[in-house]
Amino acid sequence: MNYRRLLALFLLILLTGHAAELPALWAERVKSVVAVEYYTETETDRRPSVCYGTVIDRNGTIILPPVAINPRITPTQLKEFKVYRAGGSTSVPAVYLGQDALTGWHFVRAAESIRSELIPITTYAAKTSAEPAMAEEVWGIGLRNKDEDFASYLLDSRIALIQSLPQRTAIALHEVAGPGLPVFNLAGEFLGLAASSFGQSFVQFTRMDRNGTPVILVNVEESSVFQVAAEVLPYLGRVPANVYGRPLAWLGASGLQPVDPDVGKFLKLENQSGAVVSEVLEGSPAEKAGMKARDVILAVDGAPLPRLKPDRVVVGFLEREVARRAPGQTLKLTVLRGETRLDLPVVLGEEPRLTTEADRKYFDRIGLTAREFVYADAVTLRVKTSNLTGVIAHFVKPNGPAAIAGLRTDDWIKEIDGTEVTNFVAAAQKLGEIEADAQRAEFVLLVGRGNETAVLRVKLK
Repeated sequence: MNYRRLLALFLLILLTGHAAELPALWAERVKSVVAVEYYTETETDRRPSVCYGTVIDRNGTIILPPVAINPRITPTQLKEFKVYRAGGSTSVPAVYLGQDALTGWHFVRAAESIRSELIPITTYAAKTSAEPAMAEEVWGIGLRNKDEDFASYLLDSRIALIQSLPQRTAIALHEVAGPGLPVFNLAGEFLGLAASSFGQSFVQFTRMDRNGTPVILVNVEESSVFQVAAEVLPYLGRVPANVYGRPLAWLGASGLQPVDPDVGKFLKLENQSGAVVSEVLEGSPAEKAGMKARDVILAVDGAPLPRLKPDRVVVGFLEREVARRAPGQTLKLTVLRGETRLDLPVVLGEEPRLTTEADRKYFDRIGLTAREFVYADAVTLRVKTSNLTGVIAHFVKPNGPAAIAGLRTDDWIKEIDGTEVTNFVAAAQKLGEIEADAQRAEFVLLVGRGNETAVLRVKLK
């Protein structure tokens, strides 16, 4: 916490006539923020995590930033959610509702007993949707750690830049709020929600290294970046219907890349953004609509792709256009193929089974969690998606028999003791028999890793 900035804010408020208002504004707005604690149960341990969130309605619904939960963790591994008020030492239970694909937010709902003490952030929405102005003074809320009872504190800064990334994003001169927490103007109106802070580049000099070593420092507790209110308020109703966030719209155009400026000139696209399709996935809606690799997507539903900087941001824009729709809806994509422009009506499908939804089982004696082989694995391994065989080594216990044999996380297990693995059920049964056989000294795995295949001898004794 920067006490000089805090003093500067109070001096500014005194000069602008808001001195008497700020304590009252603070006392109410801090009721819109909470700390959320939960446990992650893995194969070998149980770890607590703490993140911060913003209250969005009278039902005790809370949004957490995308980085609040590790994407490799499945909802079934998330346990005992608790919500703490800012400055509070006691908690109430909460329920994890899932993650929204469009915003990336995780949704949690607090027990009814605390809801009357919380104020939805929508209460402080501005009457106009105008963005904050350049150099405008803004302030936000940060929360200390659990051992300090999540005490709230003030952060302030000025707007240095606003740009589309692809969401409209304000960048302040200094940290202005904790990630996932709100930002306000001097009148107390909600301006936006802090995102994960950008890394800042520094050069580090030591007595041993006089030339300096480039380093990137990221403040994980405070952020100078926030999405403006217009990118937050319209999406607060996207509460997931289930913990996996389904239904999930699916296009199936993989490896999108922005059109290189020099290539754009050659294609006469100087004033047009575009995204090149690297691969059209097998059986996908894009394939069914006739999309081809190297097609250049130029427009969505007749509207040209916006010119965004940096160029790569256009890929995020396209992904959001798909995510904001539902399976079964038609998305008209205008593509450039050679010198011909084509309109491709794509009926979006339902996203194939996610890795977080895949069946899995841990075998302690072997030191391995086997996970169902899903569509995304076939895409990653570049094999036919019509034949999803084998299982994936989702977790390999350090120094366990499987690890000592050379098995690595994300290896593709094709055979167990010479028997082809046709599906997860067959693999779990075979590994279960090996696990239960106290006399078994070893067994053999045939695994794929990239373009290589290896035979691993797993010694159990």
